[in-house]
Amino acid sequence: METKIVKLECGDGILSPEDKAALKEAGEVLKKGGLVAFPTETVYGLGGDALNKASSQKIYAAKGRPSDNPLIVHICRFEDIYQIASWVPGEAERIARAFWPGPLTMILPKSDLVPRETTGGLDTVAVRMPSHPAARELIACAGGFVAAPSANTSGKPSPAAAQYVVEDMLGKIDMIVDGGQVGIGLESTIVDLTVSPPQILRPGYVTREMLEKVLGTVEEDAVLLSGDSKKPPRAPGMKYRHYAPRGELTIVQGPQEEVVRYINSRAAKEKAEGEKVGVIATKEALSLYRADVVKSVGSRRDEEEIARHLYNILREFDREAVTKIYSEGFSSRGFGQAIMNRLLKAAGYRVVELKEDMENI
Repeated sequence: METKIVKLECGDGILSPEDKAALKEAGEVLKKGGLVAFPTETVYGLGGDALNKASSQKIYAAKGRPSDNPLIVHICRFEDIYQIASWVPGEAERIARAFWPGPLTMILPKSDLVPRETTGGLDTVAVRMPSHPAARELIACAGGFVAAPSANTSGKPSPAAAQYVVEDMLGKIDMIVDGGQVGIGLESTIVDLTVSPPQILRPGYVTREMLEKVLGTVEEDAVLLSGDSKKPPRAPGMKYRHYAPRGELTIVQGPQEEVVRYINSRAAKEKAEGEKVGVIATKEALSLYRADVVKSVGSRRDEEEIARHLYNILREFDREAVTKIYSEGFSSRGFGQAIMNRLLKAAGYRVVELKEDMENI
């Protein structure tokens, strides 16, 4: 398959006439059952017609994604939610007013309009209204309902820049819309509104604290920062290994001096054994590490910077053929929880916990 690539200008968030023409063309591709990768404010999405079961099946095939892993339906007008959800509680309307358009996905009971091929066989539907102007324009041009997981090969780091979409999807889909680097860099928060109290199934930019200001009590799924559940996934990203580089990733947590000492010791041993070792470091500790490749993910004081850089760094390690990767750990509160959730999944929950004055490394 020949994949057409179109580059948007999208200066200052404003679509040019040429941008709108390209997005109209992309919308026609989706209407005809094709697949289009496009930018959102979180990561790049791989779009298909959410109401066409054949399109959803194509998405799973292009990604190599398990078919029981639900897709998110993207809309561009709030009122469209009433067509794809059989019931919309007051909580949905309140958080939509607070966070839509934006990086928040709601789980609601699905209507008969949405095929089970889109929902991974579930009776619920995941719904989001992105804030990226190109995404919203494309959704409108495509008829209003676009199913879109991240535009990467299943299991690999999600693409925060178009070059990584090209890397994974060239020749597999009809079109790639290049909107440059995305703004947030991690997938949307997912909150389940079919349970009481509402429950966060995937952490993201919209934090528990932010949701509780609108909804009151909000719980978190027990597997957010632990091993995967054996139950069928209730939302994207819950069951399977995700965001993973080719090299083996280990997260190291503990006092800064002990983390640096442990990682440098392991890097020296593994380099001697023929491994190529990479380190994901914060700016504050960057100069302290000794490995083949050391990359700064950003400042510990700026979690948004860390989120923007994380997936790109994991991709860069793949390009540089790094075989062993070590990363500092991050906060499990606020937006830091989303960063740790993605790192833990990328590492397959491989974590080293250090205490003061570790003697035997």
